[in-house]
Amino acid sequence: MRETRRSVCPHDCPSQCALSVTVEDGRVADVAGDPTHPFTQGVICGKVHDYAERLYAPTRVPTPLRRVGAKGEGRFEPVSWEAALEEIAHRWRRIIGEWGGEAILPYSYGGTLGLLQYWAGHPLFHALGASQLDRSICIATAYAGWAATLGTVAGNDAEQLVDSELVVLWGINASHTHINLMTLVKRARKRGAFVVCIDPYRTATARSADLYLQPRPGTDGALALGMMHVLIAEGLIDRDYIGRATLGFAPLAESVRAYDPARVSGITGLSAEEIVSLARRYGATQASFLRVGIGLSRHDNGGATCRAIACLPALTGAYAHPAGGALLSSSRSFGLDLGALERRDLMPAPTPRTINMVRLGRALTDADMRPPVKALYVYNSNPASIAPNQELVLRGLAREDLFVVVHEQHLTDTTDFADIVLPATTSMEHVDLYKSFGHLYVQLAEPVVEPVGEARSNWHTVRLLARALGLSDPHFAKDEPTLIREVLASGDPTVEGITYERLREERAVRLNVGRPYLPFANGAPTPSGKVEFVSESMAGLGHPALPTYVPLVEGPDNAELARRFPLQCIVPPNRFFLNSSFSQSDLLRRRQKGPSVFLSPVDARARGIEDGETVYVGSARGGARFAALITEDTRPGVAVIEGIWWSKHQAGGRGVNAITDDRLADIGGGPALHSNLVEVRKL
Repeated sequence: MRETRRSVCPHDCPSQCALSVTVEDGRVADVAGDPTHPFTQGVICGKVHDYAERLYAPTRVPTPLRRVGAKGEGRFEPVSWEAALEEIAHRWRRIIGEWGGEAILPYSYGGTLGLLQYWAGHPLFHALGASQLDRSICIATAYAGWAATLGTVAGNDAEQLVDSELVVLWGINASHTHINLMTLVKRARKRGAFVVCIDPYRTATARSADLYLQPRPGTDGALALGMMHVLIAEGLIDRDYIGRATLGFAPLAESVRAYDPARVSGITGLSAEEIVSLARRYGATQASFLRVGIGLSRHDNGGATCRAIACLPALTGAYAHPAGGALLSSSRSFGLDLGALERRDLMPAPTPRTINMVRLGRALTDADMRPPVKALYVYNSNPASIAPNQELVLRGLAREDLFVVVHEQHLTDTTDFADIVLPATTSMEHVDLYKSFGHLYVQLAEPVVEPVGEARSNWHTVRLLARALGLSDPHFAKDEPTLIREVLASGDPTVEGITYERLREERAVRLNVGRPYLPFANGAPTPSGKVEFVSESMAGLGHPALPTYVPLVEGPDNAELARRFPLQCIVPPNRFFLNSSFSQSDLLRRRQKGPSVFLSPVDARARGIEDGETVYVGSARGGARFAALITEDTRPGVAVIEGIWWSKHQAGGRGVNAITDDRLADIGGGPALHSNLVEVRKL
């Protein structure tokens, strides 16, 4: 029997695509984009098109497993769910009795963005008094910077850019990471829009743009300030919008006088003419749409960068134009009641400590931490691959006295260190509710196939653990439809009238935000009610009240370190993986052609490196092996490593995060993953 069923892509991508899934004899046979969804429009990426391989890969975990080898070996024996749950409950009770609840640490992130499964573990670990996890590894710094200017994390509707005259794709390789945005960009271009791409290396998106600008990594904030200098100096601003909707224009105008094109040229590596030309083009129309990527925030100065970029549409009045404005994320446009899922009220007093997920290695190896972390529960994540300062993380995971449980779909780098592995469902096998950080539609997905083996969802597993631990709160008795109804019913007016029953019928429903959606047309939800060029709340936290540029802690200005490690290394996504997801796929690994480092011909020649040779990329933390890919797409002084390969698939057993640091960015607690100095040598 062959039929088509509807689903939603759960992965950490702003497109949050609606899917049309072909099921044959109870198995997923094909996946396509839903042509009826206004944002997906029938288009999905290649990795999700081949999703059946992910469901039925030989690495899939079909049953609970118990470790029988040394940590890191990945040797297990199958056990029953009953035996696994009994062992987990016994070990956790013993740890809590000796050390207290804070000795247990949950570790999760964006393995799924489905709301029920993302938040599933929070009530359990709150009820246990476990250490809280600051889930900051992706968006925290970007969101903090954006909100400093605009009071929230929202932006003009991406669908409106089809009518724009100017589209600026700033730090976002949408051709690989947000393919549906490119559908809209192409439509805008056909209608006459001029497309600019700003990125520190020439991506597929950059190659498709009308104009490509290549600033040095970590200097985007200086470029934004240089643009402000030109806009204000040449009067390319909307004084009406500035007067009614912004705060602090006069001190901003005085401050950006210091960022003249000549100075900014020296910082960014762009010519003064390029900076002036871009500013003039941007100031010539209010129908200008900035689509900003999260990656440019993963620098030491990332929050300040996002803050500065968010000021630009306020100077020109683009926030008030139906085809203008800016979008970093639509995440907080959704007025869903996520507190109904998080259940912070279950936490004991005093509030348990918080551990930043970026610094997992430190948390697991700090001999002075009290209480020590004695148990780790991992779901929706693969920290052995994705956490920075990998050598320290692996040292911590290898502790024999650390009880590690991993709830996972596949045998990953992290499961190799587990004491117990629990089999997890995929999005095609469980119910979930979705919001997007790239569009404005609430979506529902129900199972299209039965779970593989004994796989169970995050929420199902949490309910089983709660029962095994004797937790009696009624929350743990709720099924998925009940939770979905609560999240929707207690939301704000943006989700009024969006019900579980309506979503079962329609699958995707747009928020009640009107068209066009212009959240900052008359101000912003900041303390002043205006777009804040000057932020007293930032000043109160010890940060500059005005947008500014600060050189990277680990960058060319750090002369002593740069003598040993002279290349800036950034670590953006590749086309066929999503963080470490999809790295299990033989098919996609073949398409990606192996772990590579992009080097400019100038840098390769200076090191005697030929194209395709194996090289060692090392930083002050450690290093890993890659194939050299020599290309003009990378400027001299910059190395680029795309994507996260599982270490077990990489020569030498170490991945890209052996290079990165667990240093935090300027605000928000996010990582400075792209601020790395390295050296590259032949092997």
